[in-house]
Amino acid sequence: MNEKTEITVIKNFKGFITFLMSELKPRGGKTVFTPFNVITIPLIFMGLIIIVIRFAKGLGAVTNLSQDFPWGLWIGFDVLIGIALAGGAYVLCFIYYILGYEKYHPIVRVVVLNGFLAYSFYAGALILDLGRPWNAFNVLIGNKFGFSSVLFMVAWHFFLYTLSLLFEFAPAIAEWLGLKRAWKTLNAMTLGAVVFGIMLSLGHQGGVGGLFLLAKAKIHPLWYSEFIPLLFVVSSIFAGLSMVIFEGSISSKVFKSRMSADHHEAHDRIVMSLAKVCAGSMFVYLFLKLLEINHEQTWSLLSTPMGSWYLLEVVGCVVIPAWLFMTGAKNRSTGVVKLAAIITILGVVLNRLNICLIAYKWYAPARYYPTWMEVVVTLTVVFTELWVYRWIVNRMPVVSDSPEW
Repeated sequence: MNEKTEITVIKNFKGFITFLMSELKPRGGKTVFTPFNVITIPLIFMGLIIIVIRFAKGLGAVTNLSQDFPWGLWIGFDVLIGIALAGGAYVLCFIYYILGYEKYHPIVRVVVLNGFLAYSFYAGALILDLGRPWNAFNVLIGNKFGFSSVLFMVAWHFFLYTLSLLFEFAPAIAEWLGLKRAWKTLNAMTLGAVVFGIMLSLGHQGGVGGLFLLAKAKIHPLWYSEFIPLLFVVSSIFAGLSMVIFEGSISSKVFKSRMSADHHEAHDRIVMSLAKVCAGSMFVYLFLKLLEINHEQTWSLLSTPMGSWYLLEVVGCVVIPAWLFMTGAKNRSTGVVKLAAIITILGVVLNRLNICLIAYKWYAPARYYPTWMEVVVTLTVVFTELWVYRWIVNRMPVVSDSPEW
């Protein structure tokens, strides 16, 4: 390598380091050593190392999964929890595009972006949980899959819904790149993508619950019922909207300088409106829960230790937040509504973990507990998604005004 080439390489390397350091800084920030960066960067690097070990040595090297407990934290979080909390995208798109409530316009793009990133990262992370990850593509290429399988339907719905969310967000990308002709075409396709996406969402939210209909003997009677698919759909409504309230409250502070005037003015009004929708859907959920107990005749089980745990989930994480949502909306108290959203999110997390882990084979002497490496990988997926989200919001017209054209 001659001297001129060495100088060019050094300059390119310095340029890359300068670019990387600028990307690590928040927009308008003066240092890369922010609390978010200090916490997330080491965890992401540790998670990447664990992922390499997982693919090199198999699931047994980093997880506590077994033949008795083939689904663990990764499935429980990525499929059951992550997809439920991403339900705000299809609910808001239905309210805005189909019902025509224009007041939700300021948050539609950010909600669609959240949904797209959630499905991209969480559905993509499922490959980590497969003993033979290359078989994940069988459902797409037509190699050894069953058309009657619920999982086949869920897999295709995940794939197609992620594409529909990308189409819904594509106009923002076109505005960022200044592609006027492409923007017109993509904007004209948005409504079709929304309708298609809503149908897919309803299908796979219920389909994920339908997977557990096959495990009647393994799930505690208080959590098993024929209503599981419907309960999953209804709970995804208030779970997704609670996540919208929670994320919106954080984004309104973190991206305050990026937000348009419309976004700032509409924030509290939208939060109050979403609180009412959450309360209404939670009352529907409670009604279904009562029908479930009555249909399965499991009233006597409420006096058992597992019954107390069940009441904690239903009363503590559904009844109480529903009342808080109503009280907060009535008194115009954003603090109460945000508290209700946090409790609701925790309740949905608890419900999904109960169904797939805690109340699953509750009678077994040997239980599944995730390893610290499983937890680190899960946090790696979440933090990487947040990094991508921050990068996009800081550059594209997501919460800011679109170009004048």
